[in-house]
Amino acid sequence: MTNTRVLVLVGSLRADSLNRRIAEKLAELAPAGVEVEIAENLHELPFYNEDLDGENVPSAAAALRDQVTLADRVLAVTPEYNGTMPAVLNNAIDWLSRPYGVGALRGKPFGVIGATPTPYGGKWAHQDTARSAGIAGAVVVEDVTVSQSALEVDVLTDPAVLERLAGAIRTLAEYDADAAAA
Repeated sequence: MTNTRVLVLVGSLRADSLNRRIAEKLAELAPAGVEVEIAENLHELPFYNEDLDGENVPSAAAALRDQVTLADRVLAVTPEYNGTMPAVLNNAIDWLSRPYGVGALRGKPFGVIGATPTPYGGKWAHQDTARSAGIAGAVVVEDVTVSQSALEVDVLTDPAVLERLAGAIRTLAEYDADAAAA
């Protein structure tokens, strides 16, 4: 596999969140030739406001757009808050969707995974994230989605869960947009 850069957007701001630890684990699980980088400082993004998105884009937004532009793939690793994606992730996607029609996510293969201490594993948040990213112009790779319940399993050590996570990062890295369109 050639070098593939996967930028990870973590939907939780808590330093020791399970989803942040999953994102960090993905770097270990990634196949040879796949670099996993976590987008830091999402907490510095101001809420999206078109008045701010002009000639003097906030530096945090410009930096995130640059990171996504340089990445080959984007992966959201997120919990679920009140049945949907966390505000920090939604806000990041808002910034990445602009300027309309040519935002940084445009044409970028995108996946979403995560874990929550619920029976559903965050599937509603993951569906909302995929839908929002797709509307923003990303190419959502459905075979990547992993919505893992953390109720009765340690998602960071369970071999079956780790294989699903490794499979997700492998599938996203190997995704060929040209072949999928054919």
